[in-house]
Amino acid sequence: MVNPIDNLNKLFDSRVRLGILSVLMVNESVNFNNLKELMSITDGNLASHLKALEEHKIIKVEKGFIGRKTNTTYMITKAGEKAFKSHLEALEIMIRATK
Repeated sequence: MVNPIDNLNKLFDSRVRLGILSVLMVNESVNFNNLKELMSITDGNLASHLKALEEHKIIKVEKGFIGRKTNTTYMITKAGEKAFKSHLEALEIMIRATK
């Protein structure tokens, strides 16, 4: 039998990354400023977490402009969605086991 803790993804240990992915799971896309506001963190902190998720192909990034202002938008990838769901399922199994 597989221990549910083995299915936890180390990449999702951070509360910030859990928050980012939770937001992206229920929204088609979210821009940087909205994510920063939702997460209540600094630009640099958010950027470092987004970079790690992007490097692991959990999220994808689209850069564009709204008028003359840059607009960076983030979306969860299919692989990211699968990995995050697996992580959440492992957490659920662990929580149920404690009841």
